[in-house]
Amino acid sequence: MPKQISAARRSSIAGLLTAASLALALSGCASYDVTAPADARADAPAADVKAKDAKAGEAGSGAVDCRKAKCVALTFDAGPSENTNRLLDILKENKAHATFFMLGKNHIAERPAEVKRIDAEGHELANHTWSHQILTDIKPDEVKRELSRVQDEVHRITGKTPTLMRPPQGRTDREVSRISKELGLAQVLWSVTAKDYETTDSALITKRVLDQTERDGVILLHDIYKGTVPAVPGILKELKKRGYTVVTVSQLLSPAKPEPGMVYRP
Repeated sequence: MPKQISAARRSSIAGLLTAASLALALSGCASYDVTAPADARADAPAADVKAKDAKAGEAGSGAVDCRKAKCVALTFDAGPSENTNRLLDILKENKAHATFFMLGKNHIAERPAEVKRIDAEGHELANHTWSHQILTDIKPDEVKRELSRVQDEVHRITGKTPTLMRPPQGRTDREVSRISKELGLAQVLWSVTAKDYETTDSALITKRVLDQTERDGVILLHDIYKGTVPAVPGILKELKKRGYTVVTVSQLLSPAKPEPGMVYRP
C-alpha cells in the first residue's frame, strides 16, 4: 500500500477516473502523489508564505490571496483556436485571468500570435501535450517528447517555459509523474467539467459549470468548441455574483509554488 505522508500529500493512484484503476490502487501499484489546492497552500514553505504576505501588504498591490478570497481557477484545454481571440476579449472585459493548457500540433504551431497574446495579457501558459496522446498508453520516451516539444515551442514563442501540464483525459501514473518532474511540470486535474465536447448549447455549458463550482475548484473548458466561448460571459457574471474570484491555477495554489511531478486535484 502507498506509504502515509502529510495530509496535503496524500498518495493516490493512476486511475482515479475508473473503477479498474481503483482496483489497481488496492494492490499498491502505480501510486503517485496528489494534493488539493487548499492543502498545498497550507503546506507552503514559510519563506513563500512570508513573501506572499509582504506582497499583499504593499500599497495598491491588488494581488489575489486565495487563503482569504473565495477562489476558483478557470482553465481552457486544447487551444489556441479560431475562438481564442474572442475568448481573450471576454476575459479582458471581465478583468479575469485563466490558465491555458495548450496543444502543440495544429494549435501552438499554427497560432503563435494567440500564444503571445495569452502571455501578454497576463494569462498562464500551460502544457496539454503536442498531439493529445494518452500518456499512460505510450512509451516513456514518447511521453517525454509529447511534453518537451510543447515546452520548447512555447519558450521559443514567448521566452517562457510552462510549469503546469494537464494529461489528456486526466490519465496519469507513476511514470508520467516521474517524467513530468524531470521536465519541471506539475500536473493539474479538475473538479468541474461542462463536457463541452458533447454539446454546442451554451446555456447548458453555463449551467453545468455553475452547478459544480465550489471554492478552490478547477473549471475545465475547451476554447476549441463552438458553444464554449459564448458561455463564458454568463459564467463569469454569475461566479462574480456568487462571490467568487476567478484566478489562474498558480494563483489558486499560492503561496505554494507548483511542485514538479505532483498532481493537483481539488
